[in-house]
Amino acid sequence: MQVTPVRLNAAIAWLFMVGSALFAVGSVPAYANAVGGPLDALTYFVGSLFFTSASYCQLVQAQSPGTVGVDAAGQHRAVPLRFRGWLPHDRGWMAAVTQFPGTLFFNVSTAAVLVVNATAAAEDRHVWRPDFFGSVLFLVASTYAVLALGAGFLGVRPRSLPWWIAWLNMLGSVFFMWSALASYVLPSTDDYLDARASVGGTLLGALCFLLGAALMLPAWRRDVSARCR
Repeated sequence: MQVTPVRLNAAIAWLFMVGSALFAVGSVPAYANAVGGPLDALTYFVGSLFFTSASYCQLVQAQSPGTVGVDAAGQHRAVPLRFRGWLPHDRGWMAAVTQFPGTLFFNVSTAAVLVVNATAAAEDRHVWRPDFFGSVLFLVASTYAVLALGAGFLGVRPRSLPWWIAWLNMLGSVFFMWSALASYVLPSTDDYLDARASVGGTLLGALCFLLGAALMLPAWRRDVSARCR
């Protein structure tokens, strides 16, 4: 299978944007009240599918030579995709290969909301645990993505769009973890540890991922332009 690098990058960006937007919408109380719990849960689940699709495409991009670092002509030249790879010394690939299973955990947690009997024990086992594991993997992936910038973990590059993308994703991962921790269901009360923090963390995290994904498009154009000079 072959694809042009510019289309692959655009597909990744738009898939992440749609997934993030659905998570953000699902976290708005007015939307949840308007459509009801089942449709709100379905919104999250569909959003998680977009996240997983984007993450898998990003993994394929990371392990397929010729899909990044191209010039104006090369971005429109179809290149073969590599669906298997092992690049443990490549931090960009490590970020992608860590993030992908994280999205699968979100598939499980959002699907479980639709089918699991909402007892505290069942929700913590089938919803909270995969949500927590997915959030951990997102944090690890974001750390690799920041390190892949090559400026050290604390290097600041305010004029670099990849720097902003990496750190917006890191902030989004932190908010997702905050939400995951707050959504633990207390067996004694059957209530979330902190319901407002759970919803707020998901909303803020989704907005960070949405902005980071949107920046992928101008970042690509800037990188291609720089290679033409």
